[in-house]
Amino acid sequence: MKHLLIASLALAAAALPLSAAAQPASITQTIAGTRLDINATGEATRVPDIAVISAGVVTRSSSATGAIQDAADKMQKVLAALKRAGIADRDVQTSNVSLNPEYRYPENESPQLVGYTASNQVTVRFRDIRNSGKVLDALVSQGANQINGPNLTIDKPEAALEEARANAVQIGRARAELYARSLGLHVVRVVSVAESGGYAVPPPAPPVPMMARAQMASTNIEPGEQKLEVTLSMTFELQ
Repeated sequence: MKHLLIASLALAAAALPLSAAAQPASITQTIAGTRLDINATGEATRVPDIAVISAGVVTRSSSATGAIQDAADKMQKVLAALKRAGIADRDVQTSNVSLNPEYRYPENESPQLVGYTASNQVTVRFRDIRNSGKVLDALVSQGANQINGPNLTIDKPEAALEEARANAVQIGRARAELYARSLGLHVVRVVSVAESGGYAVPPPAPPVPMMARAQMASTNIEPGEQKLEVTLSMTFELQ
């Protein structure tokens, strides 16, 4: 009889749909004491080692072909200057090519087409921030008349983010201990930890007129320090 019961259970299990058998078990943790939810932010600082800058040329001509060709010719000189400065091909990417008509608006008359404006832009990643200012000056001398940036960032932020996570855990734990002491309780355990935030790259600086920049002796880009943040949502059990 015992053998028949085992066999019946085995057949019943085999008859279950595959999807039902494959569903993971749902485990719910219960809290016997007081629940405490805390958000803790950990920080780490690093010196940026990457500068991303948009460089381009804007040209004007009476014809669309002339404007776009002039922009292409000047961009070739800019690209050649980047190559001479040691910027790798993988760090240069075309970001925009545009052509727009220009109109004159006489009073009480229909708009009159007077020419075309063409723009050709590339995004450049500088891995040597200290020398990037000299490269920008060289680009201006080769015809670049539109530069935006820099956007400073960290090439490999993983180690700094790990440091920020560890700091966030310490801060959350210390804060939980503070609440527990204030309530006459103690921390029993950490119930859950969830990461709800990372670090954000600062927005790029506003465009700087190239005529004003070209009059400077040299352009300097100072990397300074960048703060990386990680926010954790932590749940503790107090008793």
